[in-house]
Amino acid sequence: MTSMPIDLKTYIRGVPDFPKDGILFYDIGTLLAHGGAWQETIERLKPIIAAEKPDCLVAVESRGFLVAAPLAAQLGIGLVMVRKKGKLPGATKAHSYALEYGTDTIEIQEGVIQKDARVVVIDDLLATGGTAAAAIHLARQMGAIVTRAAFVIELTFLKGREKLDVPVSSLLAYES
Repeated sequence: MTSMPIDLKTYIRGVPDFPKDGILFYDIGTLLAHGGAWQETIERLKPIIAAEKPDCLVAVESRGFLVAAPLAAQLGIGLVMVRKKGKLPGATKAHSYALEYGTDTIEIQEGVIQKDARVVVIDDLLATGGTAAAAIHLARQMGAIVTRAAFVIELTFLKGREKLDVPVSSLLAYES
């Protein structure tokens, strides 16, 4: 007997006017709160990531950490954090970029990625592509070969994948 596939979109909550008026925020908190749906999310991402044969995952703060950590553990590979400015100890490289609602700066620690390491950039959501493009830029500054970017959610109407020069995978697409 086969079970019906889980419709992961039923576990995503839309929050209007967050973080500012006019933005509809797609919250994975409700997905994380449901063990079966969260497990299914990771299981669906795992073959996409494994196919790239990455040496490590580059995860974007903070919900990207939640997605990348179980994937890295299951694949037996490392996880490198990309964080907001001033949150990582030691020597870092920084990159500033535009968001759909402002600007931000992210950093990566120097020396945590081996030169020519194969990496996949992971985050929970692809919107305008600014954060993902910045993370790809930083990984490349460390000498990494970025083979793919993967997301749980993609807001296709914001055309973020057009800013990325790597293959893009997303489990859920929202048209508006």
